[in-house]
Amino acid sequence: MPLLPILAMSDNTLFYLVPLAIGISLVYSASRYELTSRIISRAVRLCFTIIGFMTLVLILLMVLHVSS
Repeated sequence: MPLLPILAMSDNTLFYLVPLAIGISLVYSASRYELTSRIISRAVRLCFTIIGFMTLVLILLMVLHVSS
């Protein structure tokens, strides 16, 4: 149960992760490719990569917080 206060405090911050990841992915992909289909496919892939990495970092920080 000690993880619930951490998630409750950062609820507003975590809410902005998905739109931020989508925006970064679209801008980065649009600057690299010209075909719309390629931009979308790469942006989706990059978005999931960003969200996955951030989730792993969040889990690692929670584990370190609980174990300390």
